[in-house]
Amino acid sequence: MQDDIHSPDATPRLSFTDAQAAVAQLEALYAEATRFLSEGFARALSEGKPAHRIRAYYPEIRLTVQSHDKVDSRLSFGHVSHPGVYSTTVTKPDLFRNYLTQQLDLLIRNHGVPVEIGVSDTPMPLHFAMAGQTVPHQGVLDFSLRDVFDVPDLSTTNDDIVNGTRVQNPDGSLPLAPFTAQRVDYSLARLSHYTATDASHFQNYVLFTNYQFYVEEFETFARAALADPALGYTGFVAAGNAMITTADGVLEPSSKTPQMPTYHLKRADGNGITLVNIGVGPSNAKTATDHIAVLRPHAWLMVGHCAGLRNSQNLGDFCLAHAYLREDHVLDDDLPVWVPIPALAEIQIALQEAVAEVTQLDGYELKRIMRTGTVATIDNRNWELRDHSGPVRRLSQSRAIALDMESATIAANGFRFRVPYGTLLCVSDKPLHGELKLPGMASDFYKTQVSRHLQIGIRAMETLREMPLGEIHSRKLRSFEETAFL
Repeated sequence: MQDDIHSPDATPRLSFTDAQAAVAQLEALYAEATRFLSEGFARALSEGKPAHRIRAYYPEIRLTVQSHDKVDSRLSFGHVSHPGVYSTTVTKPDLFRNYLTQQLDLLIRNHGVPVEIGVSDTPMPLHFAMAGQTVPHQGVLDFSLRDVFDVPDLSTTNDDIVNGTRVQNPDGSLPLAPFTAQRVDYSLARLSHYTATDASHFQNYVLFTNYQFYVEEFETFARAALADPALGYTGFVAAGNAMITTADGVLEPSSKTPQMPTYHLKRADGNGITLVNIGVGPSNAKTATDHIAVLRPHAWLMVGHCAGLRNSQNLGDFCLAHAYLREDHVLDDDLPVWVPIPALAEIQIALQEAVAEVTQLDGYELKRIMRTGTVATIDNRNWELRDHSGPVRRLSQSRAIALDMESATIAANGFRFRVPYGTLLCVSDKPLHGELKLPGMASDFYKTQVSRHLQIGIRAMETLREMPLGEIHSRKLRSFEETAFL
């Protein structure tokens, strides 16, 4: 019964026409909820099982639009398509302050109506409210935790909104944002676990790679960048949240080796560059992008190694993906393979121009070292050991120029989550033509090629950073019924 539940005192829902004030209210409501749960948990530890259930709720944004008037839809976000009541729950508004302010400001200006900020009816799980603090596992306490506090509920933590399978919230309102608060909290916890860095360090431009060599080059670049204040970078963060702010700073080694080592070259506005070494395989690629997506980055790119499939290719050549053959299988249930994953012109141009700038080749000469075409992504690293007739026929029919285990997954999840994506790979072997990746050969290749490849990825990100957000976040990534939030 409701009388058996202790919650913070009721707070009236307030209307705002100022986005910053609205976000400040979200922060106040969130702080009150987390403080209430934290204090209740501390009392339960010291005094034993409480007589009442202790519950707090996520804050919520609601928008009511009653007019059919058309708004400026040149941006792919910041407006709703038809009248209705829209809502979303919110977590950690301090972390998302800039994002929330931008999105709310656009909604208020585009529709000429206020937004309402209040308390939702979605309970906040204790584990998420106490992020970064220790919550004992079931069996450690002398009472069942879930008898007193709300715990994460996976039945309501899903991707129904971005997958297009959820058109209404439980209360009948329409989704305002692509992720609910519980879904965001779930990913923030996973990010900390897999990358050994806090979500607050992630930047808006994300590079993915599949080799440690790129990490070493990224640190070298970062130190040089910190030595030049004109570049605007303020710090470099490594696993374990170790940070340096000067070129000669000392990075303390992490106490644990994360599954996906992640490094952040930071800017004050969050528009720096994050590098994630996802390792090998589509499962890791999906895991990383599933969770980074809730941070709403402005672009992510794959810069890794691949098998060259054409005899005319050489080791060290670049492959710019303009299509994907998806045989990774990890996203088949979320995004059917018949869904096309289009190349994004803004990303393609930025990558091609970066290759030309770093290699000092252009036009027809650029074709000597770079091919544009289909990249095939598979889930079997040792595909060469199987009967070649089937796989090779499909690769030929698809006109594939390169094969790897991550790129199509990252691109497909970018499409699914509305995050601009792209792929530039480097040929490290040619198994169909007798050039296998062997230790000695690979070592020489890596030493001469990795630095240049990474520089191209960084330069492409710097180009994208200079573009207006409306150009990067293409309307081609948006569906018929789309959330107003980016």
